[in-house]
Amino acid sequence: MERSSKAKNILAQIDDKTKLGDLRKIAKDIKKDHGLAMELWSTGEFLPRQLAILIMDNKLLSQDLIDELTKDMQRHPISEHNCLVDWLMANQLSKEKKTVALMQSWQNSPSPLQRRIFWYYQARLRWMGKTDHPNTEELLAAIENRISIEEPDVQWAMNFTAGWIGVFNKEYRARCIDIGEKNGLYKGKMVSKGCTPDYLPEFIAIESSKRNL
Repeated sequence: MERSSKAKNILAQIDDKTKLGDLRKIAKDIKKDHGLAMELWSTGEFLPRQLAILIMDNKLLSQDLIDELTKDMQRHPISEHNCLVDWLMANQLSKEKKTVALMQSWQNSPSPLQRRIFWYYQARLRWMGKTDHPNTEELLAAIENRISIEEPDVQWAMNFTAGWIGVFNKEYRARCIDIGEKNGLYKGKMVSKGCTPDYLPEFIAIESSKRNL
């Protein structure tokens, strides 16, 4: 497919030295342009796809289109597809009631990336300060039953959700720590300086202490 002059001009500004801040500046100038976003997405390249996510129109993100996007993301290396799917959740899906409702329906989606979005969104709600949720018990039961058999992408997001539940909901803290001790996920895994370990007993202890909880 012949690319538009607008797409060619944007792609000429992107190379392997382009940073996220640069993409945000380009997106700020473009604002919203769903057609251009789909052109950039069609390149199959990581950075143009990150930019595409920033300029999509979330009102046009149907389940069918999201299915296509997440299927495309699976073709990227794991570090890239996780970045793309988390970027899509944070910059588009969480900003429109219709797409929030879609995310909340993906707990048992056949797509592992959509399941990751479901769990990451649940974690994000909590770490951003909204901690009184009626589904916490249900989520913990699902984590206990499924985390050990889930895809690694999804395991991380489930673990992250359990971590923030353990931080903010004291009545569930021991249970969340127990999940980590039983499955041993991320135990002993080294993290960069200043980062919190993902191993639940350590994560909960550190993040709770930071907040005097």
